[in-house]
Amino acid sequence: MSNFFKANSPIGLIKHLIIIAMIVALMLFVFFFVYLPSTTNHGQTITVPKITGMRLDEVESFLDDNNLRFFVSDSSYSTSKKPFEVLTQDPTPGSKVKEDRKIYISYNMKTPPKIKMPKLLDGSVKNAQLILKSYDLQVGEVRFVPDLQENAVLKQLYQGKEIAPGAPIAKGSVIDLVVGNGIGNDEFEVPKVIGMPIDEATVLLVGQNLQVGSITYQAAPNGEADGTVLRQRPNASSGAMIRVGELVDLWVAGPEPVKAVE
Repeated sequence: MSNFFKANSPIGLIKHLIIIAMIVALMLFVFFFVYLPSTTNHGQTITVPKITGMRLDEVESFLDDNNLRFFVSDSSYSTSKKPFEVLTQDPTPGSKVKEDRKIYISYNMKTPPKIKMPKLLDGSVKNAQLILKSYDLQVGEVRFVPDLQENAVLKQLYQGKEIAPGAPIAKGSVIDLVVGNGIGNDEFEVPKVIGMPIDEATVLLVGQNLQVGSITYQAAPNGEADGTVLRQRPNASSGAMIRVGELVDLWVAGPEPVKAVE
């Protein structure tokens, strides 16, 4: 055997080197392509199942059956999901992983977290709805009441009571809104503007918190001067009442004024 490792010539030395190289190559081949794959399950993968929508207490046994594990990486709250429902998972369903791989999940909390109630007062109802959505709060009843502030939020209510901006409230809570309809609640007799110049009539109406509606120009039936109010709606008949913020339409003598070109 000792003679095998002796090299009496350069050719013999080369032969020995070739044999040694072949032995090393064989050992490397066995290690990387036989031993290592057998110990690391090389080439054996598992398809990640879908666990979103499952309850948290169902996940562990389900993944054990699939030779996988899980780790809770986050939690949040959604009113549209059930308590402890799995919301997200990583890797996603259908991904190929090795056995015993951790699946990172987030779930829906049972108790909603507390947040600060946003300020909705004096803003528009549309803006209030957007703010509530961004805070994960729900829009409840939107009730319109007589008020000159049209579409403005006058009150923000939680469970029938006013809630102040900054007060603690649970995510997902329902907020009711009281909104102005642009018309006041006070009633008074319709002012008479027939026979008045249009500019004076406008000042009178606006001064009584009324709005000038449509203005129709027409020929004067009795030779009234241009710009004189010929008719109004509603009429200023005896006992006729009007509310703050309502419209008064006018018919005026003369041709319609030409608007100046800017």
